[in-house]
Amino acid sequence: MRRVLAPLLILGLLAPAPALAPAPAVAEGQKLDWETGEGKSYAIPALEVGGFIFGMNQFNRHFVDSEEYGSDFHSIGRNLSNPLVIDRDPFSINQLGHPYQGNIYFGFARSAGLDFWRSLVYSLGGSLLWETAGETTPAALNDHVNTAIGGAFIGEAAFRMASLLLEGGGERPGFWRELGAAVLSPPTGFNRLVFGDRFDPVFPSRNPEIFLRLRLGVTLTNEVDNNDLSKGAVDYSITYGLPGKPGYQYKRPFDYFHFEFTAVPTAREITDAIENVSIRGLLGGRTYTLGDDFRGVWGVFGNYDYLAPQVFRVSATAVSMGTVFQWWLTRHIALQGTALGGLGLGAAGTAGDRAERDYHYGLTPLTLLAGRLIFGDRAMLEATGRQYYVAGTSSNKETGVDTRNFTQDVVLRGSAGLTVRLWGPHAIGIQYLVSSRNTGSHDLRDRHQLVQTVTISYNFLGHTSFGAVEWRPDQ
Repeated sequence: MRRVLAPLLILGLLAPAPALAPAPAVAEGQKLDWETGEGKSYAIPALEVGGFIFGMNQFNRHFVDSEEYGSDFHSIGRNLSNPLVIDRDPFSINQLGHPYQGNIYFGFARSAGLDFWRSLVYSLGGSLLWETAGETTPAALNDHVNTAIGGAFIGEAAFRMASLLLEGGGERPGFWRELGAAVLSPPTGFNRLVFGDRFDPVFPSRNPEIFLRLRLGVTLTNEVDNNDLSKGAVDYSITYGLPGKPGYQYKRPFDYFHFEFTAVPTAREITDAIENVSIRGLLGGRTYTLGDDFRGVWGVFGNYDYLAPQVFRVSATAVSMGTVFQWWLTRHIALQGTALGGLGLGAAGTAGDRAERDYHYGLTPLTLLAGRLIFGDRAMLEATGRQYYVAGTSSNKETGVDTRNFTQDVVLRGSAGLTVRLWGPHAIGIQYLVSSRNTGSHDLRDRHQLVQTVTISYNFLGHTSFGAVEWRPDQ
């Protein structure tokens, strides 16, 4: 899948779905019940995944590359018998397109009533089917990781956000909520449309504490080591299931998650417009307390990150251990924090020198520290630091010879910002962001890349506070 992000075309086809006529009602016994599992289906999402893959293969075969997508019994047999390889497709295809593709597989199962772990089986099965029968090229290990696991992390976050939007509309969400849910999670919109009442019941959020923010900003580039770029940006983030809310429990994967998305509207291509997609979700854990003013949850997290800060790119799908917490420092000042450390499969490379090997894969240890200091409902100071160490083999393409050498990348990304509320949900903010990459290889020159930006933004908050959770009795 080298030249087209076919799932994005499907998104465009599915998003308008709520405008069509609804399907007829179904018998009460077939209607989905999220608590008991009654009405869920294993067969429907299996057929949907197969149909999606067949349609994507036919589109690519007839309009993109008949040789690469002209799979037959011979190519299928070869892919079944050959060992897995590391795919060398473009970075945005492997690290963004494949996870989004896996999100479609996962979403079909999730919106048909299956839980997270069973839906993960469908994203894995879809990946195996596509890699074996959708393409003639050898099946790739990195594609399986990105599609099955990265796709599940994206898919669960998208499903939760879509369900939250629908839940706010009561028993019969209106047109705009249905449309928004279909954009967030196309498989959810598709199943709600095609199967009518059967999959209409909305997944219950169980009332998590949420902090949501939309930022529209102007970014001023302070320093870029080999380019001089400035741009505007749109940033959306949501933290779902903040710790400390009385009665809220973390029994299901992603009962806590944090999602960030940053886009550059002026970019010429869709993939160039996406600068940041970051997801971290609790797969399993426990709550804990330290005194009367401290609440937290610790456990195993799933991470998916895609970062493209102008001159280099890094991405990782990983599993980590860590904690999220909130600490009331005074009656009106709260500190929220996150600390994670984990290991996954990642990729890193330059975006500025096309003669150099575009990127390389490797095992990727990663760490994340984040904190938000909340001053009542007036202001918030925040800072985040992330580190990725990508170690693996690279290839020198300058001579046309695929000579493999050990390459290591150390990527650091740090940010600090201040947000001040003006009135209601409206706020202004200023953010400093620095991204650096240091890489070394035997066959390519050592490289240091650095991007520093300052962004001034308008912020729309999900409510009039900054997400501090109150569990203390009134004083």
